[in-house]
Amino acid sequence: MTISMNMVETIGFSVILLILGRFLRKRVSFFSKYCIPAPVIGGFLFAILHLVLRSQKIMYIEFDDTLRPFFMTIFFTTVGFNASIDTLKKGGLMTAKFLAAAIILAALQNVIAVALAPVLKIHPLLALMTGAAPMTGGHGTAAGIAPTVEAMGMTGAEAVAIAAATFGLLAGSLLGGPIANRLVNKYKFSTKHENIKILVDDEEVHADLNASKFLNAFFYILITMWLGIYVSRLIGKTGLLFPTYIGAMVVGVILRNVFENTKLKVPMNEVAVLSDVSLTLFLAMALMTLKLWELASLAIPMVILLLAQVILAVVFIYFITFRIMGKNYDSAVLCAGHCGFGMGATPNGMANMQSVCERFGDSKVAFFVLPLVGSLFIDFFNGAQITLFINLFK
Repeated sequence: MTISMNMVETIGFSVILLILGRFLRKRVSFFSKYCIPAPVIGGFLFAILHLVLRSQKIMYIEFDDTLRPFFMTIFFTTVGFNASIDTLKKGGLMTAKFLAAAIILAALQNVIAVALAPVLKIHPLLALMTGAAPMTGGHGTAAGIAPTVEAMGMTGAEAVAIAAATFGLLAGSLLGGPIANRLVNKYKFSTKHENIKILVDDEEVHADLNASKFLNAFFYILITMWLGIYVSRLIGKTGLLFPTYIGAMVVGVILRNVFENTKLKVPMNEVAVLSDVSLTLFLAMALMTLKLWELASLAIPMVILLLAQVILAVVFIYFITFRIMGKNYDSAVLCAGHCGFGMGATPNGMANMQSVCERFGDSKVAFFVLPLVGSLFIDFFNGAQITLFINLFK
């Protein structure tokens, strides 16, 4: 039996899976402990169910994911709006140093992926789907980049990227605390203990929203997406291959930084809400349409690639990030955070740091630097270097 869902049915079904994911996240401690997003929970569980139904020839389900690239482009447009040069300057030297460490790790994640590709006898682009896109980028970047690679004939690229991102969430959450614990004990750091409460849930509290500003934010995003189409076409004439959203993201960066020097201001609270909504719906649709059966022939290479990524991240963070950030207590806490977001997502990094600080004491520097880099800047730089690697190995 084959069930075909149209555009409205597909988006409606994705919302049902999203609600299911939010319900399970509140009821099952495993999901909340490791900061696994609700759309990943609901969408991935359905993808597994679909795999079983398909393998047993019980049911085939087809989706119309027309709205998926629309939500994806909205999200990456908001990423562009977040890249404020003024904000980076205000973050100071510590922010710049941590951003540099994050960019270097992301580049190395891609290097090790393509270096192992010939050894494992798979295409470098497929191996790249276990690199910086799912690791430093998380599910959002993985699901955004993978369709471009899959369109180049790399069957299974999307399933590999999403599976790698899910693995990274767990690995980053499990290893961040032990790394910081070893560093603190080895160097005998001490700090005054303070009780802290850090928001690590994906259901963040936003400031009161203004309807007029919300509408303006939506208009800014739509106009930016429109202008981005022409930028993408212009970039495309270079012969290089770029994800479909790259033009809108570039225009978003330009407009945000131009507006900061004029009377026009981007309503960032409202942009943040639109970012959350678009990413959530995009991820739900991406996860539920996963073709997990395409992973069968890639199981062994994937395991090797992912283990290599874990070893790389742990070694880099322990020896490099720690030293770049100053070899002090703040840098040890940031190592826990870097492990969380360097293999998973910013909320995982925040959760890791909270766990460390509850035991050893507060680190205001760490809790300022990591969300600034993880939420505002790394996606832009990561997307740029991933695009470079795709063009080098296409």
